[in-house]
Amino acid sequence: MPMTDSRPAGKRFATAWLVVALLFPVALLNYLDRQMLASMKSSIMSDIPSIGTDQNWGYMLGQFKWVYAFLSPFAGYIADRFSRRLTICGSLFVWSAVTWWTGHVKTYDELLMARSLMGFSEAFYVPAALALISDYHHGATRSRAIGLHQMGMYFGQIAGGFGGYIAQSPDFGWRSAFLGCGVFGMIYALPLIVILRDAPKIYDESQADAPKPKKPSPLKALGELLSNSSYILLVLYFTLPALAGWVVRDWMPAILQKQFNISQGLAGVSATIYWQVAAIVGAIIGGSLADKWMHTNRRGRIYASAIGMSLIVPAIFGVGNAGSLSAAIGFLILFGLGWGFFDCNNMPILCQIVRPELRATGYGIMNLVSISCGGLADWGFGILRDKQVPLSLTFGIFAATAILSIVLVLLIRPKDELIRLGGSAK
Repeated sequence: MPMTDSRPAGKRFATAWLVVALLFPVALLNYLDRQMLASMKSSIMSDIPSIGTDQNWGYMLGQFKWVYAFLSPFAGYIADRFSRRLTICGSLFVWSAVTWWTGHVKTYDELLMARSLMGFSEAFYVPAALALISDYHHGATRSRAIGLHQMGMYFGQIAGGFGGYIAQSPDFGWRSAFLGCGVFGMIYALPLIVILRDAPKIYDESQADAPKPKKPSPLKALGELLSNSSYILLVLYFTLPALAGWVVRDWMPAILQKQFNISQGLAGVSATIYWQVAAIVGAIIGGSLADKWMHTNRRGRIYASAIGMSLIVPAIFGVGNAGSLSAAIGFLILFGLGWGFFDCNNMPILCQIVRPELRATGYGIMNLVSISCGGLADWGFGILRDKQVPLSLTFGIFAATAILSIVLVLLIRPKDELIRLGGSAK
């Protein structure tokens, strides 16, 4: 029999969507500061001369990701072992304080320290948030709920894309944006910790006398995950497209500004708003398709994600070979559509192959591998930019890795008992 809890169905439904609504602005803030930094590159480098080179800028972007990545498994384990709610709210408050401090830095070393602390504090949010949403949404709405949360991140990136205009404004400047976002986040964390709640435990009526699953030690959790071949495939699938994804997020404003000789403000907006809006559309379509497909096919989420990756491949190749700004934007739109399909189904696929007690830990390890490689991609891309390596070659390699990703996701095998736990029909 399916897993249930004792609350009325209407209350469960309303609470499940309230959790997504409460976390939407947190997801927005989580990505806003990242995209602001990318779109304000020229202004920040002018204001902090000690940054010096694109290689240093790329290293700073990578530093954030490496700290974020290596803390993610620990952060996920904390969320699984203790409280997802407290993990989320603590992360929001601390990273908002660091965002506020970033508006005061004067040197490259201080900026490196601020981004490292940002990576430390933000690492605790995403694994806990996606696990909490998955706890509340048991299968029938899971991909759509995750997709809606991810849309908060897309809106954050869209808002961050306007950072170039704010940075150029004599009335504001780049520092004021970080100060304002930091203050807002610290204030929002206070009511959130009162309203947000961890999900009540669900149980299987057919196994009422069975012992409750124990929360494993860190080593046992790691061993269980790494011995799961489908989980290893998902980690690789999650990682390879992220190489291009992080470069698109972090470098595309600078690429468009230089490639097509446009202003920092126009480059920031062109590099973010179009593909992020497309990602929102992709998340809506991909999430709905995956949820409906699961009623008739146990691999529905996998197939929906693979469709998204099939759109990402030509998009990445096209971005590296675009001969005009309009062509580049067109390929970025295609990239965004595919990314929405991909992004809203990663945690739902994880829920089909890993038991609930390890969801946040499992996603944390996925972040470790994916984002640490993304940091290397950022740093390496900066080096390649200094050496003037053609964009077509770099993005051609990214496209090839995305092709491999399609093969990897189709090899994943969902577990029947976890599909029943999620409430899907097949």
